[in-house]
Amino acid sequence: MRTLGEGLAAHLAGEATTTCHCWRVTRRDGRVLGFTEHDRDLTFEGTTFLAGSGFSASEADSQTGLAVSADEVSGGFASDAISEADLAAGRFDGARVELFLVNWAAPDQNVRLHVREIGEVVRAGGAFRAELRSLAHRLGQPQGRVYSRRCDASLGDGRCGADIGAWQGEGGIVAIERDSIVTVSGLQGFADGFFDRGTLRLADGTVAEIETHRRLSDGTAQLRLWLPFETPVSASAAVTVTAGCDKTFSTCRARFDNHLNFRGYPHVPGADFAYSYADGERVHDGGPIFP
Repeated sequence: MRTLGEGLAAHLAGEATTTCHCWRVTRRDGRVLGFTEHDRDLTFEGTTFLAGSGFSASEADSQTGLAVSADEVSGGFASDAISEADLAAGRFDGARVELFLVNWAAPDQNVRLHVREIGEVVRAGGAFRAELRSLAHRLGQPQGRVYSRRCDASLGDGRCGADIGAWQGEGGIVAIERDSIVTVSGLQGFADGFFDRGTLRLADGTVAEIETHRRLSDGTAQLRLWLPFETPVSASAAVTVTAGCDKTFSTCRARFDNHLNFRGYPHVPGADFAYSYADGERVHDGGPIFP
């Protein structure tokens, strides 16, 4: 239940109103940003809400009970507070968004309408559109682990435990074709396919996922990325390339000798086994299905 202050209640009860919407965005890194659809900056509750950001809201979809409510906010990259690079880097993913109704003639007269989290973000033509989800959406998120034959850890992280030092190479970008085919020097000691499904990391922390790795006749390596770079990359940038893992138990054992830390369940029968039929060829003695 929302409680209106006396000043705002009296203003809304009048014949004419001077109200607008303001959004306060709190990113996961703690940075707080304010935006308003009004034509000048407003300040209240210790936050300055910037005008000229192009912010506008869609119709809100409100649900009763625990159903997820959603609406959208759109804007342009005219404000210095939001850049296309920040959105591409995921700095606004999961950010907390508070929507206020404000009397712009007296900003201290305001009420918080709801709290949302940023969901899907779409960028196109110098503008963005962000989905705002109610906090009830967290109830639909998977919690804990899921039984799967494949490992759910990332290669080299704390749960994997593998020492990836021997599975990395350092080099420099020689050329970039169509933003997704990268020629890299310094990887001549690695065989074809060594970095398939791996990652390429730049000095600024940008990470790109590798689809395939192929050695070229001149000693350089050609890396095809799953997705092109979001921002322009220098043709002389230094990179660190890490081998990939297909998350299977056989690869974990044969390639990385790390099967004792495997974070999947390769010996648990899956749906394909449950719906199969006895063919007289397999032995059902309680032993592991996968060696």
